[in-house]
Formats: sequence, structure tokens, C-alpha cells
Amino acid sequence: MTMPSEPLAPVDDVDAEIAFIEEAAGNEDPPTPIKGVRRLLWWIIPANMGVFIIWGAFLGILLPAQVAGLDSANKIANFAIISTVGAVFALFGQPIAGQISDRTRSRFGRRAPWIMIGSVVGALSLVGLAFADSFVGVLIAATIVQTAYNFAQGPLSAVMPDRVPIKRRGTFSALSGIGLMVGALGGQIVGSVFLGSIAAGYLFLAVFSVLMLTLFVIFNPDYSSKEVPREPFRFADFLRTFWVNPVKHPDFFWAFTGRTLLYAGYFTVTGYQFYILTDYIGIENPATVIPVLGLLTLAGILISTIVSGPLSDKVGRRKPFIFGSSVLVGVAMLAPMISPTLPAWMVMTFVAGLGFGMFQAVDTALMSQVLPSAKSFAKDLGVVNIAATLPQALAPAIAGAIVLGFGFVGLFPLGIALSVLGAFAVWPIKASR
Repeated sequence: MTMPSEPLAPVDDVDAEIAFIEEAAGNEDPPTPIKGVRRLLWWIIPANMGVFIIWGAFLGILLPAQVAGLDSANKIANFAIISTVGAVFALFGQPIAGQISDRTRSRFGRRAPWIMIGSVVGALSLVGLAFADSFVGVLIAATIVQTAYNFAQGPLSAVMPDRVPIKRRGTFSALSGIGLMVGALGGQIVGSVFLGSIAAGYLFLAVFSVLMLTLFVIFNPDYSSKEVPREPFRFADFLRTFWVNPVKHPDFFWAFTGRTLLYAGYFTVTGYQFYILTDYIGIENPATVIPVLGLLTLAGILISTIVSGPLSDKVGRRKPFIFGSSVLVGVAMLAPMISPTLPAWMVMTFVAGLGFGMFQAVDTALMSQVLPSAKSFAKDLGVVNIAATLPQALAPAIAGAIVLGFGFVGLFPLGIALSVLGAFAVWPIKASR
């Protein structure tokens, strides 16, 4: 694999980058990026689309459809097993990828090599998944897909504390959230288009993802990390990858807890949309409505994201936006719980989109401000992102048990309770208002 060439940075900038990595924390401004902040702000949109289109199309539509095609009678249990195993591997993948990324020394910086490696391995795994025709084959390929793309996503998420000044992080987070949600929801639309040819859908996703992430790396070069001192590897430090002391870093703990609860509440319900539509609401052909639902969610997310991120920068506050987002997501779930109809589900997707967009626009900026050290930004963000992947790891099993025991209507009270609890978890944070 050939990495793109990188312009040589002035010596003073390289020295500043080394000093930042060695001494700074997440609440300090990094050196100005080689190509400037403005370019980075806009390129994060297609970069995030390149990752999150996978989660929207692969996890949300194509994989459950593929699993149902293998064994319709046992689709709920089989999908819970496959998605849970894959999410558990992804759970460990991001912190490990972050640790490796933090320690990487190359002329392309610490992040670019792993963004590229993760995207290429993920693409090859999607090609393998396209030709898998057994439960075991789908399980193995789907697990590699989730692990590989988390190896790309972890280093990509470290770009903000690495390169973006604090006063621009709300805007960067908003644009990042736009790319994330356009990718995830656009992925649902793409997935529904390829329901008639799942293999072709996987091939499309593989090509699109590699293209977007490659372009991001080419047009946003990072400083060389070759001269940054490398600390000796200690196995005990590796084991501590998955631990940040909540006593020493209470803000980190509360930010992690809030994100975990909100994601758990959201994905407990939306992660089962395909089956909710078919088995709870009674839609015979979900491909006819999923694009509309995706657009409704996208509209809600774009409205709240565009407003919330820059506004949080302007007022200098993050927590009120996160509180409001959690409440919106919880309230939205009342509609389908009360009325198991398509109009009620459409209301939920739009209102929950408003809430989740507000959350994505502000939470990432807040998270960047509670990171302990620039030496371990990617590792710590990998731990933070466990708060996103852990709910996805546990939600299929928990939600599957709830559906089997109480029916789909049992998902909504749990989703509401978790979302509202997520709102209250952010109030003890002191590093951000």
C-alpha cells in the first residue's frame, strides 16, 4: 500500500507538535494543522461518511436481511449472536487501535497509517461477506468487518484533539456529526436499495469507504511523528488501555457514563428497526419505507446539528445541549410505544433525530476536553468510544431477550429510561459547562 506524499512542515511547527504530544492535555490547543483548520473542518464530513455508511447499511439493513435469508425462523437469535460477537471485538478494537496509533512513528504521523489499514482490511472483509452463505461464514466475516473499521475509526476520532483548537471544536463536532449521521442514515437508504442484491451492496460499501478515507488522508496530511520520543512498551500499560481512573479523572468517567446511557437507550430501539417494521408495525416490504424514514431522521439530525454545534461554541456551554438531546430521544420513543403504527414511528425517527443530532454535535467536543494527555488521545478516545460500541454489543442480546419475553413494545420503556439517565450523568462534569 502506497501512502500519499506529505509536504515538509517548518521545523518550528514540528517542534511544537512534539512538545504538544509530550506535554498537553485535551483542554489545550494543538499546533495549527499543515493545511489549516478550515480544510480539516470540511473533510471530516466525507471521512466520517466513509466509516458510518458501513454501520448504517451493513449493520442496520444488509446484515439483518442476510441473516433472515439464511434462517428466517431463527433470525432474531442469529442476528443477536452475530452482532453481539462483532460488537465485542469492536469494543476492544478501538482502544487497542488507539494505543497502537498513539505509539506509531512515521513520516505520515500517528493516525494515517491505521486509517488506511483499517479501511482496506474492512473492505476486503466486506467482499468476503458478500460471498458468505452459512451462519459461521457470516459470523466470521461480519466480525472482521466491525473490527477493521473500528481500527480506522479510532485513529480518525483522534483528529479533533490532535489538530482542532478548542474554540472550533463545537463546529468541528457538528460537521463531524453531519458526516456521521449522513453516513449512517444514507447507509440505511443505500442498504434498502441493495436489498435485492446484498452482495452488490457490500461491494459498493467497500469501494466507497476506501475512497473517502484515502482522500481524507491525502488532502489532510499530518505532521511527522518520527522524532517524537517513544516510551518503552510495558505489558501492564497495555492492560490499562481499557481503564481510566475515575477518581483521578472524574470528568472522563461522567462523560463516558453519559454517552453509554444515551447510546444504549437509542440503539436498544433503533437497532431493531428492521424487525420492528416487519413484526411490530406490520410492514410487509420495509424497503419501501426505510428511505423515507432515513430522510426524516436525517432532516432532524441536520437541523439540530447545524444549530447546536456552532451555538455551543458561541455560548461556551456543552452540558445543556447534551441534557436536551437525551430528553428529546427519550420523549420520542413514547410515540411508537403508545401507537404501533407507521406514522408514530415516523414521528419518533424525526424527533429522535433532533435529539441525537444535538448530542453528536456537542458530545464529541465535550469528550475532547476531558482527555488526560496528548500522548494517549487515540487510546483514551478508544476507551470513550467503548461508550458507543458497548451498548451496540449488549443491546442485541438484551433487546432480543426483551422482545422474546415481552414483545417489541417492551423495548421502548427501557430506551426512555436509559436516555433520560444519560442526561443527568453529564452534570457533574467540571471541565466544560
